[in-house]
Amino acid sequence: MKTITLSEQEIQQIRNETKGTSIVKHFNNAGAALPPDVVVETVVNYLKEEAVYGGYETEYKYREELENTYALIAKLINADKDEVAIVENASTAWGLAFNGIAFEKGDVIITSEMEYVTNVMGFLNAKKSYGIEIKVIPNDEQGNFSLSVLENAISPQTKLIAITHIPSTSGSMIPVIEIGKIARKHGILYLLDACQSAGQVPIDVKEIDCDILAVTGRKYLRAPRGTGFLYVRKEVQHKLKLILMDSHTAEWVSENDFKIRDDARRFEVYEKNRALTLGLGKAIEYALNIGVDRMWQRIQNLADTMRKQLKDIDGVTVHDQGDQKCGIVTFSINGIDSVLVKSELAAKQINVSIGKAISTLFYMNKNHLSSVVRASIHYYNTEEEIKAMCDVLITIIR
Repeated sequence: MKTITLSEQEIQQIRNETKGTSIVKHFNNAGAALPPDVVVETVVNYLKEEAVYGGYETEYKYREELENTYALIAKLINADKDEVAIVENASTAWGLAFNGIAFEKGDVIITSEMEYVTNVMGFLNAKKSYGIEIKVIPNDEQGNFSLSVLENAISPQTKLIAITHIPSTSGSMIPVIEIGKIARKHGILYLLDACQSAGQVPIDVKEIDCDILAVTGRKYLRAPRGTGFLYVRKEVQHKLKLILMDSHTAEWVSENDFKIRDDARRFEVYEKNRALTLGLGKAIEYALNIGVDRMWQRIQNLADTMRKQLKDIDGVTVHDQGDQKCGIVTFSINGIDSVLVKSELAAKQINVSIGKAISTLFYMNKNHLSSVVRASIHYYNTEEEIKAMCDVLITIIR
């Protein structure tokens, strides 16, 4: 079925429903996107009710809406509701799952050169603690992840394949569906960081065939900061040890025993921000109403437009590689520090961010990059905004 492109009328309506678009040109969606007004109103109104009627009382009033957030997440990623846990961010989600894996000396983790710093630190901690080995699959000369190298790297000692779908400092993408087929063929646990992809790219955990998925809310889902979720395949949940535990995680059945709950909420604890949970649900509902496939199509088109315009500017180098690219566009200006570029754009109410080497150290070191300018596009951005950014860059170079 052919995807129906978002119309200019729809884009204008979306921008009208997003206050920030009238104030800034926001190309920092890979950091934190501008939320729809309805998401902000949902959070603020809930907090106001808490202040008047009490926290537990307000939670009880909105219990059905809070519960529906799990159903909305499940719909977004094509999972079952009992495979979803709501947490504070993707790092928390990823860490709860990764640190629940029973590693032993000699186990091997396979990852890519695009892996995010926090995850790599987790690998290194496991190496120090358990004596595991880390294998990094390098991209080929075209910037693509090599499936054949991955296949050849697998051995009986391979315990986990851990991949970041879209890296922090590049517009490239990892072939997560194909990796899922390899992981399943060899019976290897598959952990996917979808921090940058959920809300940008359609995600189907059954098609990807991952065992674990970690997601944040603040990026392409346009949810509040301090929101995220963890997906754990039903068959895998009991294999992960619990890092935290309270009376929400497990039932205290006697003075000497407890029973862990039989769903993914075993990875949660009870106390969390209910206003933000509602905000996350509202943001996902907003995205589902538009259609992530339609959003993804527009993001790709806008990113292609930005890359073409940047490549036409003398002195600008676009660093994105690979056959498939996303809404993250990374570039640098010859002889001008990325921090200065960001500052000059900010003075014109144009938001970008800096991709630092530490964020994806394997990739950045390999390509001799200390930092890049990262302009991350969302579907509510426009071609006029892209031109405005490029016009400022031309001024900076002159």
